[in-house]
Amino acid sequence: MIPLKSDKDIQMMKTAGGILKRIMQKLQMKVAAGITTQEMDGLAENLMREEGVIPAFKNYKGFPSCVCTSVNEEIVHGIPGERVLKEGDIVSLDLGVNLEGYFSDMAVTVGVGKVRNELKKLIEVTRKSLSEGIRFARPDNHLSDVSYAIQSYVERHGFSVVRQFVGHGIGRQLHEEPEIPNFGPPHQGELLKKGMVLAIEPMVNMGGWESAILENGWTAVTKDGLASAHFEHTVAVTGKGPEILTQ
Repeated sequence: MIPLKSDKDIQMMKTAGGILKRIMQKLQMKVAAGITTQEMDGLAENLMREEGVIPAFKNYKGFPSCVCTSVNEEIVHGIPGERVLKEGDIVSLDLGVNLEGYFSDMAVTVGVGKVRNELKKLIEVTRKSLSEGIRFARPDNHLSDVSYAIQSYVERHGFSVVRQFVGHGIGRQLHEEPEIPNFGPPHQGELLKKGMVLAIEPMVNMGGWESAILENGWTAVTKDGLASAHFEHTVAVTGKGPEILTQ
């Protein structure tokens, strides 16, 4: 069962989401050839400190950094380090914040300088698949209606949806019930209700959907070595439809 949130809870999460959006916008502007992923992490931590929020990811289950920086074939949970971003790379930035015990989570994928057209298409299809899924985050829809909308859109455009990693509920904890797959048949699973808050996050591969974990125990990569993109928003289910709290 997805925990239901009060109006106050959702307002606090909306405030956290607004802060997170500002941080992400500033961080995206710093993406450029020549910067290291470790420098990106330092920027993220400084921005969080300035906004008065706590990094949600740092030390969560042992993750060492404030931001996940996943480059090219890396799907998710990329650990910042000495890797230098190069012209033509794509990088997924995944950030979470804790504002007075309320969590918000979002991710974007951006190109470094000029990128190939097929990578631009991958990024745009992943971004739009998130929007397609969010459209179904309405009372009395099933959870899997969100999943089916994402998968259908992605596969119509010739890409594949990662199976190993999924979205999640969010609120007073970073990860709450339930898991939210980005694939599956419609009209299955829990009925959505007003007051549920979901972190919806399609991860989309240019090639096959299969993934593997690197020796660091965190970073997921595509098995075929082709690129992957990732977008995420924190979304409240309301009586008027979905409300994106990180927008």
